[in-house]
Formats: sequence, C-alpha cells, structure tokens
Amino acid sequence: MKILEIRAYLKKLSLTKPYTIAYDTMTDVELVFLEMTLENGIVGIGSASPAEAVIGENSQQTYRNLQSDFVQNLVGRDIRHFQQIIFEAQQYFPLLAGTQAAIDIALHDAFCKFIDIPVVDFYGQKISSLPTSVTIGIMDVNETLEEARNFEQLGFKILKVKTGLDIDTDIERIVKLREVFNNRLKIRVDANQGYSINDLLKFFKATKDLDIELIEQPILVGKEAELDALDEDIRKAIAGDESLKNAKYAIQFANTKTFGIYNIKLMKCGGIVGAKEIASVAQHVGIDLFWGCNDESIVSITAALHAAYSCPNTKYIDLDGSFDLAEDLVKNGFSLEDGYMKMNKKAGFGFEKI
Repeated sequence: MKILEIRAYLKKLSLTKPYTIAYDTMTDVELVFLEMTLENGIVGIGSASPAEAVIGENSQQTYRNLQSDFVQNLVGRDIRHFQQIIFEAQQYFPLLAGTQAAIDIALHDAFCKFIDIPVVDFYGQKISSLPTSVTIGIMDVNETLEEARNFEQLGFKILKVKTGLDIDTDIERIVKLREVFNNRLKIRVDANQGYSINDLLKFFKATKDLDIELIEQPILVGKEAELDALDEDIRKAIAGDESLKNAKYAIQFANTKTFGIYNIKLMKCGGIVGAKEIASVAQHVGIDLFWGCNDESIVSITAALHAAYSCPNTKYIDLDGSFDLAEDLVKNGFSLEDGYMKMNKKAGFGFEKI
C-alpha cells in the first residue's frame, strides 16, 4: 500500500490560561501537523510541538522541513516499509527531533491503521493504565492551593508543581500543599533547571518528610556532573529531562548513575522509535521511565501514551499537555477516568479528526 499524498500545516492554538515555568511564560502554542494519505484513503496523522529552548528547533523550522523534497518524495513509498522510512528521516534530519517526531507519528498511525491494530499492540502492551500528573505552574501559595483544589475536584490524584524561581517560596508551596491535602494527592516537582546544587540540597532537606515522589531536572543542562557527588537516595528521586535528549545521553547517564528516573518526551527524542531506544537502555540498567510532554495536540499525546504503555519499566506519566488547549484538530485519542489515562484500542492511535 503506497503513500499517495503528504500535507503539512501549522496551527497556532490558544491555551485556556497562561502558565509560568522557571524560564518562560506560555499563553499559546504553535503546532505542526503532518497528514499522510494512503492509496486506500487511510490518513495517518502526526504532530510536533518542538521546544526550541531544549532541542534547538522551532515549529517554523519543523514546518519548512516537512515541506522539503525529502518528505514530498516519500509519496509512492510502501507504508509497509515505515520503519525504514523513519530510519532515513533520522539520517536526513539529524538532531531535528520535532521533524523526526511528526514523521514518525504519522507513519506509525498510517501503518497500524493499514494492518488494523492499535500502535501499542504492534509493540505489545505492558501497562494497562496509569494516573497522569497535572501541572501547576509557578504562582503564589494561595493560587497553588486553589489550583490543587480544582484538580482534586476533577478527579486527579497527582500534582506536578513547577518551581525554580525562588527556593523559599517553592518550599513554602510544597509544605502548604502537604499540610492542606495530607496524603490525598501525590506531589511531583519540576524545577526546569532552576536550582543550583545548594538550592537542590536545601529543597530536599526541607521536604524530605513530605513524601515528594520525584524532582524533575533541577539543574542546568551541562551541570549534570554536579549531581554525581550527591547521595544515591537523592539521585534516585531525580528525573533527567532537558538533559536526556536521546539514547546516547541515556547511555551516558546510565554509566554515571546521574539520574534515577528518565523522562522521555517524543519531542526530544524524535518520536516512538527514539523513545523505545531510550526505554531499552533504561530497562537494562533498572531505571524507571517517566513520560512527559510539552503543550501538545491529542495526536502526539496519544502517541506518547501508546509508547509508554508498551514499555515494562514505565512507572510515571505526565501526559497532560493537551488538557489546557482551547482547541485541537482531533479528539478521542484516549479516555480520562479519575486521572487515569486509557487507550481506546482502535487502529493506529485511535483518534478522530474533528
């Protein structure tokens, strides 16, 4: 079955509300979509939400890449060779993870629709469902508590609290959350590279009895060696995110045992194939997986969910990136029940174009 047509387009989507992290404030997101139509009318859909600050690629670059002769020359290729096409795309667009991800996701969707199975079944489903965390941006204590109350009322059980601008306020927010909600909510922390080692140690000391599940990427990319001197019980609770771009970094940090948890984002590693490479490295050295996202369409969030549930060492998911979009181009990629994300088991990724 040959690829008949390929179309890429940009779409700027507003967020329902702005939020702040350690190095930026977001009010909207510009996403790239890629549609691959097969001879029999099947349409595989991919999407990218590249984070320029992390991978050095923005959505405008991704869009231009997807209009290139290389991509257009995929017309006429047999969809049954989709893994070879992904390999060729990785070679042609090295270090352009957003471009790779859009191609990878669209090809997976088209191929698995063609053979009429969900993508997760192509790889073998290992996880039935997990609760996702939901993100609270950087805000004052009272706003943080109000956000947490709203999320609890919606059925969510896990908060991921953004920190990294002021260590004392960060500690106060976490202390108050635990005081108000006791153990009804699990708490994760994401400092987005906002801490020094001294800040990190201060945070751990102040919150060590508050049952913090993990802390994500506390220090700057390039400063990872500073973590190696910390006690193992601290490093085991730290998830590498911006530092962990592909399998090469996964191997490097596995050798030094820098991070006890690996955060995988399809937009960092170029899609499902790159994600599975990181997951395999982590599995062989006993590192748990934490699947994350940017502000993304249901397209790529669902793709990440399929990849996550195909890996036996998946322990955490933070796939809330489509929740705050004011609009999207697809629907029904997954169901959400009391914070648990479940796939619908339809062919491909199972979402429907609106």
